[in-house]
Amino acid sequence: MFDILLTEEEKRLKQEVRAFVREKVPSSLVRAMDAEEVRYPKEYMVNLAAQNLLGLRFSKEWGGRGMKWTGEVAAIEEIGVLGSGMTCLYSLVSIVGEAIHQFGTPEQKEKYLKPTLEGKLCCAEALTEPRGGSDFFGATTLARRDGDYYFLNGQKRFVVGAEGADYFLVYAKTAPEAEPHQSISCFIVEREMGVEVKHVYGLLGSRGGGTGRLYFRETKVPAKNLVGPLHGGFLVFNRMMIPERLTTAAGALGMARCCLEIATRYSNRRKAFGETIRKFQAVSFKIADSIAKLDAARSLVYVTARHVDQGLDARRMVSEAKKISTEMLWEVVNHSMQVMGGIGYTNVYPIERFFRDARLQMIWTGTNEVMNLLIQHEFYKEVLEKMGQTRDVEADAGDLEGEEEKVYE
Repeated sequence: MFDILLTEEEKRLKQEVRAFVREKVPSSLVRAMDAEEVRYPKEYMVNLAAQNLLGLRFSKEWGGRGMKWTGEVAAIEEIGVLGSGMTCLYSLVSIVGEAIHQFGTPEQKEKYLKPTLEGKLCCAEALTEPRGGSDFFGATTLARRDGDYYFLNGQKRFVVGAEGADYFLVYAKTAPEAEPHQSISCFIVEREMGVEVKHVYGLLGSRGGGTGRLYFRETKVPAKNLVGPLHGGFLVFNRMMIPERLTTAAGALGMARCCLEIATRYSNRRKAFGETIRKFQAVSFKIADSIAKLDAARSLVYVTARHVDQGLDARRMVSEAKKISTEMLWEVVNHSMQVMGGIGYTNVYPIERFFRDARLQMIWTGTNEVMNLLIQHEFYKEVLEKMGQTRDVEADAGDLEGEEEKVYE
């Protein structure tokens, strides 16, 4: 039903990605990643590049397709059925590529963005720090300039793709004494420049994506690898909120959809008390609640994509899309497991894997509590700024003498 929101080109893309997911990604790879027998699926990324499916939004000059966000959302929803690990690795190209495409120099695009879309280089984003979490401006990684180089010292953790990445997008303090918004810069740092990568995590879900910790010890980075203006990391980070949150929201749609489809098929076959269990309202109403929430979340995600494509301020909407979509996923996975009963709690079906994957979606790319902070801030601003521009509905209250009861202090 949502195909009405897509152009003919985007519909073809959706089918193209669906075919890739069905035919080019073996189940053995998905299982091996979840078992951490594969820590980074390099071949998966190479195959995506061979089909020209990476960096869809970026200009054709650098190897993209010059498409819009609506097309990329449709693609990521299809990738989502592979689970969180593969979806995140796919999205990283969009996330890191956004910074280079929007703020990078032509030389940076030629050296990093183009070969990334060709599958010759792999990337990762180094954002979170051991003491930082959601506190982006609390970063303690320092970048000290000396001649034509910066020397980085510090750590980053929870870096998805760390084990397979050839280069990292790194935020570091270049003016630690300045105001927070003017203290951080963004750099492209190659692994071979002296980045130490350690695999230290036993993850509940989202496995196989090469998540690790980075150590910078006098890591020597050419000054020409600065992305955006000096001390202007906030500008890059602010823009990065869009691909980080919108790709997460889109991936959640695909994960929820496949879990719901598994539970639906199961409930149409499983019998209890002489009936297929879909005949019981306790079961069928969970399916109904799930599809309604999925459709509502999908509507918000696609409308948000269109909003971004129009060049409008999308900070509130991308935060809403991420929050609503990931919370929907958590609820749908739980409903699906409940419909399937005990067998859903085993690895006979992949619901338990999606259950583990789903929990992370409400944490990464900004916790949903951080989403709430931004949503309420933007909404308060919007409502208070348009006072006097819309009907004064308060005047429609039944008590015409009630003004004296409006006490605010």
